[in-house]
Amino acid sequence: ATSRPDMHKILQPEGWPPPRGYSNGIAASGRFVFVSGQVGWNKKGEFESDDLIAQVLQALENISAVLAAGGAKPEHVTSLTWYFTDKAEYLKRSKEVGEAYRAVMGKHFPTMTAVQVASLIEPRAKVEIQAIAVMPGTE
Repeated sequence: ATSRPDMHKILQPEGWPPPRGYSNGIAASGRFVFVSGQVGWNKKGEFESDDLIAQVLQALENISAVLAAGGAKPEHVTSLTWYFTDKAEYLKRSKEVGEAYRAVMGKHFPTMTAVQVASLIEPRAKVEIQAIAVMPGTE
């Protein structure tokens, strides 16, 4: 695992195959920013699309906006929890999910958990994403 003094340290146990699109673990210290679950609606709280990929993109953009309000950036994210209402659609469209992810988050891959849920609080939501970020070297 590589490490720079100004970045998080990726934790990769010896002998484990490298994960694809996420990290097994991250060690970090600094100021924490917690982002509540974000769904795919715009800043007015309105859904513009019922398409999964459009909602993933919007949810990630919402996370980025909350991070910015706290002085953080996508590369400070250490953990994401994804809640999908349709695992089959997520798996079928995983390449598009990855493209939407990289469009907002870049090539930074924090720890991630993804689960299917029966439904989300917002009836039109197909995805909800929660984030934790750590801003290194800050109090």
